[in-house]
Amino acid sequence: MTDGLAIVDKPAGMTSHDVVAQCRAIFAQKRVGHAGTLDPDATGVLLVGLGRATRLLQYMSGLPKAYSAEIVLGRSTTTLDSSGEGTGTWDMTGVTLGQARRAALGLTGDILQVPPMVSAVKVGGRRLHELARAGIEVERQPRQVSVRTFELAPMEPPHESGLTGPVFRSYIECSSGTFVRVLADDLGLALGGGAHVRRLRRVSVGPWKEDEAVALSELGPSKVRAPLDALPWMPLISVGAEVASSVRHGKVLALEELGVEPTAAGAGPWRVVAGDHELLAVYEQHGVGRAKPRVVLVPAG
Repeated sequence: MTDGLAIVDKPAGMTSHDVVAQCRAIFAQKRVGHAGTLDPDATGVLLVGLGRATRLLQYMSGLPKAYSAEIVLGRSTTTLDSSGEGTGTWDMTGVTLGQARRAALGLTGDILQVPPMVSAVKVGGRRLHELARAGIEVERQPRQVSVRTFELAPMEPPHESGLTGPVFRSYIECSSGTFVRVLADDLGLALGGGAHVRRLRRVSVGPWKEDEAVALSELGPSKVRAPLDALPWMPLISVGAEVASSVRHGKVLALEELGVEPTAAGAGPWRVVAGDHELLAVYEQHGVGRAKPRVVLVPAG
């Protein structure tokens, strides 16, 4: 079984679940998962955990993300992107780049977003996109997200035939859980009309950039990163053989046993490795002066 992290460049036309299914076939194993769903029409960075490393995905789902997209003013759709049916048109040909940038500035920082009906968010135990396919629309509670950067640039040529508004290139840095489609829709509303996105691409997740992502056609064991390399931002603790045995047994340990100074420990989590730099477990603080495993990757025996 292959254990580790694959940074996949998801193609358009596939769901994130489709990517997982294809990775199961590529690596001939069932234990595969992903962190951070991408829309079927979207492309870009999708983190896929393999084998024991699927247990590490919980630390990746909340990582900040960055996207590029084209925002088309003057037309709204059922899905808020170019795959949906039109729900309204407006003459927004007079909107300037300056006006759009000012509106985008009002959509940065901590903001509230209402999840779109066509999304993987669950309401009452069912995914919204399942309800939408059944023709059911339900009330969704707004959620706070953080938009660090919302940049707009002109497209060349500025107008395309058949459109009722300009198209802007966008670059967005945001918290996990932010819907770029909703951001574009809100931009259109702020400018007195509507909008949708096209060519949505996730260009980074946490420390991983799009130039590190591998196409499914090129994916194989040589392209998989070791579990130790799956959490590069997490502090690293190297332990000796005796403590490593306790770690493999999932024991609660004193911080001193892990070699962590209690006064500077924080709450973790920490990657715990043996002398050969194999990732054994992820430990977190447990009470005063102690730590317990959240994930044990290499159990005893």
